[in-house]
Amino acid sequence: MEFEIKQMQQEDWSQVAHIYKQGIDSGDSTFESEVPSWEEWSASHNTPCNLVLKSGERVLGWIALTPVSKRCVFSGVAELSVYIDQDYQGQGIGFQLLQRVVEVAVSHGFWTLESGVFPENIASLKLHKKCGFRTVGTRQKIGKMPGTGRWRDVVLLEYRTKDVYQ
Repeated sequence: MEFEIKQMQQEDWSQVAHIYKQGIDSGDSTFESEVPSWEEWSASHNTPCNLVLKSGERVLGWIALTPVSKRCVFSGVAELSVYIDQDYQGQGIGFQLLQRVVEVAVSHGFWTLESGVFPENIASLKLHKKCGFRTVGTRQKIGKMPGTGRWRDVVLLEYRTKDVYQ
């Protein structure tokens, strides 16, 4: 399959939102219960690091970073989200996106990427590990699912750039 990874644009949003909705509907991808508008979503995400993987005009997956804090000491730390269209999962798209976002993030001054994954989302946990993320720990009953009120654990993973240790 031929594809390209590009910076996410507003015109990609309908397809990105569709994939995000698939993740919401799965019940094992996010605490969110609704897809926000483009304006709401883009206001809280680091635009240069929002990427889509496309085959032709079709978005097959996306990845984005959200700053974890407004404090300057955490300016190089971001939370990562990655979603793949359910029809294309297991084909290496997540791996391609994670590899690229690390490159882009480092070039924009990030030194730590973190990701919170439900422990039931085995595919996502394996993907993060394959891309060099380490497990920090499990945050037990960190949040409740909207609607059901079910408490969920989240596995906290992080990727540290090599220059952090020099």
